[in-house]
Amino acid sequence: MSKYYVQSGTMRTVVQAETTRKAALWAVHQAMQQVLPMEGNATDSNELRLDANGQGGVAVLSQRVCISERGFDRDDSTSLPTMEVVTEWNQMVVTLDRLEKMLYQAK
Repeated sequence: MSKYYVQSGTMRTVVQAETTRKAALWAVHQAMQQVLPMEGNATDSNELRLDANGQGGVAVLSQRVCISERGFDRDDSTSLPTMEVVTEWNQMVVTLDRLEKMLYQAK
């Protein structure tokens, strides 16, 4: 797996993933955990929870998610629409929820 630098708005995080899209999904998952914690586990990433002034707070995403293997603020980074990534993340969470319900019903 490769190391990716992912940024959007005030969020900056480094993740390991197989592809840039998977890195974007994981970073969006971390951001969404701040406001929609699953199983009560909010993100522990101090780096992710810093706002633009370095103050504690909630990371805010912008219109695009930028992903690079070379660092933050790169002109050659891959850029994806944030809503596209959030939509894909939401579909993944809904699917996992359905699978979990099916598992509990099978018991």
